[in-house]
Amino acid sequence: MLSKTCEYALRAMIYISQQSKDGNMVNIKQISENIQSPELFVAKILQNLSRQGFLQSSKGRYGGFYINNEKAKISLADIVRAIDGNKMFEGCGLGLASCSEDNPCPIHNEYKEARNKLYEIYGKTTLDQFKSPQNEKLLLKRE
Repeated sequence: MLSKTCEYALRAMIYISQQSKDGNMVNIKQISENIQSPELFVAKILQNLSRQGFLQSSKGRYGGFYINNEKAKISLADIVRAIDGNKMFEGCGLGLASCSEDNPCPIHNEYKEARNKLYEIYGKTTLDQFKSPQNEKLLLKRE
């Protein structure tokens, strides 16, 4: 459902948010090691999110990425939309262009309910919620 790019973006943003206490910056090497992702690919994703205002970045030897308390209130749905658009929350479960309310595919109505529930879950979950002691122990590595 989520693109690989979006999965990396979510895991990276969660990791940066967890590490951004007391103004700490996290460099791309630390991020990619901790979420098990290609360094250059994650750097490109984070540069894009930084340009969109989701996090702050600093260049140079001691540079890195940082998410302040205000930005930590953004929802996972905001990040998903920034990377993958609204497809996950609005599209057909089978990817059919002709599927719609007027011309539904066989799974349309059930998928719509599931899609709406996913939007609700992603929409109410913020980066801030991953900063709790319980969630800081989450392993953000790939399955």
